[in-house]
Amino acid sequence: MKLSLFALALALATCGTAQADTLKKIKDSGTVTMGVRESSGALSFTLGDGKYAGFHVEVCDKVLRVVQRQLGLSQLSVRYQPVTSQNRIPLVQNGNVDIECGSTTNNATRQKDVAFAVTTFVEEVRIAVKANSGITSINQLNGKTVATTTGTTSVQTLRRHERANGVDFKEILGKDHADSFLMLETGRADAFVMDSQILAGAISKSKKPSDFKIVGETLSVEPIAIMFRKDDPAFKKAVDEAIVGLMKSGDLAKMYVKWFVQPIPPTQTSLNLPASVATKAAWASPNDRPMEDYAKK
Repeated sequence: MKLSLFALALALATCGTAQADTLKKIKDSGTVTMGVRESSGALSFTLGDGKYAGFHVEVCDKVLRVVQRQLGLSQLSVRYQPVTSQNRIPLVQNGNVDIECGSTTNNATRQKDVAFAVTTFVEEVRIAVKANSGITSINQLNGKTVATTTGTTSVQTLRRHERANGVDFKEILGKDHADSFLMLETGRADAFVMDSQILAGAISKSKKPSDFKIVGETLSVEPIAIMFRKDDPAFKKAVDEAIVGLMKSGDLAKMYVKWFVQPIPPTQTSLNLPASVATKAAWASPNDRPMEDYAKK
């Protein structure tokens, strides 16, 4: 009996240690690795020279300062690790990235591999085209070439849409969002399907923004959230509590205006995307519900 109780205690202790890996890792090393994106609209983008900015980058910076205080660290070094749609989940899973602060949709499939913080942004997936293309809806994509980014779900979402029934288009993949937009810009693609804020960001940074427009039906509504390793409830609790604190104080809403309504670098242009009703609802009632819940009637 004594042996079994000891074994049980050891198992519980081991389990507790495993669950607190991220916080322990941060405390022991005084370093945290933040996954960032090169061109995810106003959520996360590069300024060059190893510098990154955006709504989710700033949110994570503030979250990590809260974690720093909780861990009693006098200093915390934040290392930026660029990630792509294709490698972001593996890099979180294998521990190379502690917290991913990009434009990742929280869905049921991904929840099997990683965990998500409470939703901070609710996205609508739409279509960007050249302003003179004449394309205004999904059914006009028949026979066209549609670009999207490797590792994203946007084209699959387009194919599943009821208005896409019988629409036959060719799909081409960009290695990142900037590459996908370049395909549209150079005429290799007739449309670029992606999150509307990413489309708006790419258009705002283009040589002539008036040459492009976002059109068509909303293909899906997707909760976008900060991502980290699965089965680490202590870290999730710390991140969630910090984000909820930003929601309650109004700081999250102010950050949103800073990045989505006011002019932003590098071109000092504005995306002019006020917070949607769905985004405001996520702030009012913090949750980590997956995309599938948003599709339920």
